[in-house]
Amino acid sequence: MRVLIVKTSSMGDVIHSFPAVEDARRNRPDVSFDWCVEEAFAGIVALHPAIATIHTVAIRRWRTSPLVPSTWREAAGLRRALRECRYDLVIDGQGLLKSAVVAKQAAAPIAGFDRSSAREPSATVFYDRRYAVPRDLHAIERTRRLFGLALGYEPDFSGLDSGIVPPAVEATFVGGNTAFLLHGTSREDKKWPVGNWIETARLLVERGMTPVTTWSNDREKAVAEAIAQAVPQTVLVPKSPLAEIAAIIGRSVLVIGADTGLTHLASAFGLPTVAVFVATEPGLTGPRGPFSSTLLATPGSRVAPEEVLAEAEKLLELKSQAAT
Repeated sequence: MRVLIVKTSSMGDVIHSFPAVEDARRNRPDVSFDWCVEEAFAGIVALHPAIATIHTVAIRRWRTSPLVPSTWREAAGLRRALRECRYDLVIDGQGLLKSAVVAKQAAAPIAGFDRSSAREPSATVFYDRRYAVPRDLHAIERTRRLFGLALGYEPDFSGLDSGIVPPAVEATFVGGNTAFLLHGTSREDKKWPVGNWIETARLLVERGMTPVTTWSNDREKAVAEAIAQAVPQTVLVPKSPLAEIAAIIGRSVLVIGADTGLTHLASAFGLPTVAVFVATEPGLTGPRGPFSSTLLATPGSRVAPEEVLAEAEKLLELKSQAAT
């Protein structure tokens, strides 16, 4: 049986789907999986060994130039590629109108959430099989339940395994007792103040750890350089391809991150990960992992660096105990 997964974005949403793929791989070894994803996240999907073919869409880019001939050519090429694969089933794990339209291009039966469960009920018009999954569950569990219903098995919720390991690629060497600081995030209101990152780096050095950080744009570069200037022991990794950053994260002992996709990735790798949320609710979409914890700034309060380090030490101890 050949199944296409449609989960196009964001990075966190893609990573949240990995445990469902791992469930399916264990319960339905007769099923092979392909995936359709936004071009920016193809490298993340490639981390899961069960995914054979990766089809990329560029909905974000296509929206900015819908009348350009190249947009129509790319969309037609995707439609042709999906139909040539002759899928037995498509699972739309996103539940949005845009993902349902993409799923429809494969010309195969589509399974997805029902109207009461989908993020956009209008998407369900495109589905052939609709399943009820409570909306008050974490996104990871919702996706695991959907896959189980669509493929005929009951997920084992006593465990959580993403099935991915850090990529084996050549990357900037960062070794030793390192802590990766993921300060960059998509919205300004989600960013932890630079002074807190600097103090966190100082506290890590006091505990014998080496802070590591990087950037993906000019604003993030300014923050990364401010951390490294204030705490010279910090390793400043130049802007690098996603696969290289993922490899360095995977070699880290600890990750401290804002509300960003790479924080979810660290959790999925099973690393001790402290997520700092200052403007968003982690609730149903926060990082989940065996050694993951989220600290949330409540109205009128803040998350202090000392609190982050205390939580990190707890997670490192848990990881150490699990290894013995």
